[in-house]
Amino acid sequence: MLLRSFLPLLLLAACARTPRPAATAPNRFADPVQRQIATAQDERNIAALLPFLTAANPAHRAAAAEAFGSVQAPAAVPALLPLLRDAAPPVRRAAAYALGQTADSAAVDSLRVRMLQEPDGQVRRTVQEALGRCVSRRSVAELWRVPVLTDTARAAALAAGLQRLAVRGLMTPEAVRRTVGLLSQFLNLPNGPRLAAATALARSRGLDADLARLALPALLRLAAKDRYFAVRSAAAVALGRVAALPAVPNTQDPKTNHPQPAAQAALVRLATHDADARVRVVALRALPVQPVFYAASRAAVFAALADARPGVALTAAEWLLAHGRGETGPALAARADQLAAWRPRAVLLAAGLRLASPASAASQIEALQRRYKAAPTAYEKGFLLQALGEAPAAFGFVRVETQAAGQPVVAGYGLAALLAMRRNPAFAPAQVPVFEETLRQALAGGDLAQVTAAAEALADTALAPRPQPADLAALRAAQTRLALPRDIEAWQALQTTLDKLEKNARPTPTPKGTAAQHPIDWKLVETIAPGQRVRLRTTQGDVLVELLVNEAPGAVGSFVALARAGFYNGLAFHRVIANFVAQGGDPRGDGAGSAPYTLRSELPALHYGTGSLGLASAGKDTESCQFFLTHAPTPHLDGRYPIFGRLVQGLEVLPRLEIGDRILGVEVLGAGL
Repeated sequence: MLLRSFLPLLLLAACARTPRPAATAPNRFADPVQRQIATAQDERNIAALLPFLTAANPAHRAAAAEAFGSVQAPAAVPALLPLLRDAAPPVRRAAAYALGQTADSAAVDSLRVRMLQEPDGQVRRTVQEALGRCVSRRSVAELWRVPVLTDTARAAALAAGLQRLAVRGLMTPEAVRRTVGLLSQFLNLPNGPRLAAATALARSRGLDADLARLALPALLRLAAKDRYFAVRSAAAVALGRVAALPAVPNTQDPKTNHPQPAAQAALVRLATHDADARVRVVALRALPVQPVFYAASRAAVFAALADARPGVALTAAEWLLAHGRGETGPALAARADQLAAWRPRAVLLAAGLRLASPASAASQIEALQRRYKAAPTAYEKGFLLQALGEAPAAFGFVRVETQAAGQPVVAGYGLAALLAMRRNPAFAPAQVPVFEETLRQALAGGDLAQVTAAAEALADTALAPRPQPADLAALRAAQTRLALPRDIEAWQALQTTLDKLEKNARPTPTPKGTAAQHPIDWKLVETIAPGQRVRLRTTQGDVLVELLVNEAPGAVGSFVALARAGFYNGLAFHRVIANFVAQGGDPRGDGAGSAPYTLRSELPALHYGTGSLGLASAGKDTESCQFFLTHAPTPHLDGRYPIFGRLVQGLEVLPRLEIGDRILGVEVLGAGL
């Protein structure tokens, strides 16, 4: 799942910082009606919520409307639509947000009419975002039906709507043209709307030629001159799409240069000279790999290997692992020896092994095995096993170490390496029965990460082309040993495979933990003041986080209770992706662990900015103890993962956090301290 298990995918960024609540605002749950509304939301009790939409108190109407942004019940749409005309702007905004979260096309006409009439700029932006979430390909023009003219506020709202459209993968050539128009006409847009527009271009999937035709000058300007690092990052992603295009002559003007060289030159400059390491990371990922551009891209990548920021060097090593050609294994291994940081070194060793000749592979395998034996941490051992996954000849060694590990991090990485070997065309046919038996042993062993990986492997015909009846029995037996809701992610993997192998017409619904198994502790929540801060002490330094109790009482209450019980002390950051997140709080240390309970998703109208504190999940209503801090704006997480805090001090610590860094303690402070 997106944030509770490892995926190397990075999706780019965009929007405003999470708003900071007023320091003097009271805890709204001192009001018993607010507690009733939040409890009904937590219980997903639609019948109990609906009457509050017509409450006399506008604060109660707004709270009930926003609650449906978490519940996401299409049945509530008819009751929410009249609130778009409510006298109170917060109610109109909450209703628009909830309609967008429900993503019901039945709301499009009412949202468009609201856009024509809405005088409040903040409400207008939320309405436009909701339109971006509700329109279909047929109705996409409703997004720009209201003319922008020279109104900066309306331009900002349209940018927000276009961003939501792009996150859904519904951009069109006309939408690209409209987005470029905003960036060209409104040069003084604030950071948030400007970033929203740039991100709309970055996420315009399947429209690379339209980007080259319509957006190249604007993208080059943003990449070269924009003051906001996230805008330059978004421009780099879009330029990467242009640079990856096959070279096509410009038939309208044969004298015009192709767009690809200009895009690549901008990316090389960003990758090597941008002042912000986050931009360098994004530009490195976007560098083109075609033969005509490879030499220049390679030079930028090798320069990045020497970057002092491990995230930059790691991204360079990952580029070589994915795209390197013409390199020799020994040369890359020698270059890896020069790297001080263990993670880029391990990835570069993997690249060297992938590109090794038969003559050099054996010595490189031996060297990696020696490194593995000497590695000081489970995470480095895991990455070295992952590197050995490039060589099917190391199958026996990796299998033995995986089964003997007795440590979930090492065992999980080891099984992933065995799966990678099995996908390799050079995998020995004689080892196939041993591999299949390894999967059955993983299912029988009961380790959550191994059970999940083995189940997913049995669903993959490339790995297990002919599952046996014994495999089905092993899957069912493994599922019976799980404890729900704690082990929900492993349950999902097992059931998905069972559904596929048994050819079930419909996926089996995932069981969700109800509010009754872990209700909100209102006595605790009422003691937490808005603006209350938490000091998160790590091996890289301290960060100070402000909790958003009024917005996410269940998440904040759970986090505070776990922190005060010492639950997080000594746990690791097990997942760190440069320019995306640093994630920790897993008692197992590998992303498969949980507290004994799950929470229901609280999804208020907030946006993920730099330093937002969110809860990880394996799907809606499965949050527990794992949390993450964002390195940059991440709009694709908005409305999907709960935001329950924001970093207010220690931003310089965030990029230093690496996989294996520890949480030394979590101290709950007084409000504003």
